[in-house]
Amino acid sequence: MAVLPLGLDARRRPACGLAASGAPLGDRRGPLGDGAAVVSDSSPPTPDPARFEVAIPPPPHPFEPLIEVLPAGSRLFRSFSAAPDRHATTFNPGYGGPHRFSFFGDPTIAVLYAAQTEIAAVCESLLHDVPLFGGRLMPEQYERTVVAALDTTRELRLAAFHGVGLRRLGVEPAQLTSSPASTYGTTVAWGEAAHAAGFDGVVWMSARCNTDRAYVLFGDRVHGDDLRVVPDYGRVFTTGPDRDWLVDLCAFMKVDVLTRAP
Repeated sequence: MAVLPLGLDARRRPACGLAASGAPLGDRRGPLGDGAAVVSDSSPPTPDPARFEVAIPPPPHPFEPLIEVLPAGSRLFRSFSAAPDRHATTFNPGYGGPHRFSFFGDPTIAVLYAAQTEIAAVCESLLHDVPLFGGRLMPEQYERTVVAALDTTRELRLAAFHGVGLRRLGVEPAQLTSSPASTYGTTVAWGEAAHAAGFDGVVWMSARCNTDRAYVLFGDRVHGDDLRVVPDYGRVFTTGPDRDWLVDLCAFMKVDVLTRAP
């Protein structure tokens, strides 16, 4: 049992508001004395497989990955922190990291990470460092986060790091696309190799939502006008239905979304 900080609510609701048995389940919130809330974990922690280290091989020479063409009109979802100088099509020029396939180059090659679905976009961003057995999202972690939808306006030529594309390169997912963050200083060489081979970016199966593809696009190959913001889609998690959607999604994965008390 854990006591949450004063003035915060814990919300964990299964998707559609149903328990595993199908019975309705309300918010798991409850005042304790001066307003703290109590959350009891439904299951004991289990080891996180992502913590096990693996050996990351260097890219092969010659580097000849399987080519995957993303057609014009394909929809991608991007999760990012809103800021006056940061928009849905703004490439990251080198802030933060290292990331799985960035950063590299001199000058640094800007990149844009995206996913095949909105759920994968959230899993690869807000839930990236949350343990597999569950955890918490604090308000400061999600309140500035926005999810946008982007449609490609031209074909994109990508290096395929999934399926038989991995076999072609002689690696397994655990050695490249599902390895822990501690290996990013090594896996970045594979992104650099894809860039040197002339690709627009890389595609792989999301390590945290492995039914969906994840993407990194290279900013010197893909430009803002190659991506069109979908005007009738967007999620802002500050409050309202979008935050409720996040609460329900995270509840399904045993993650408590903490909210500020009114």
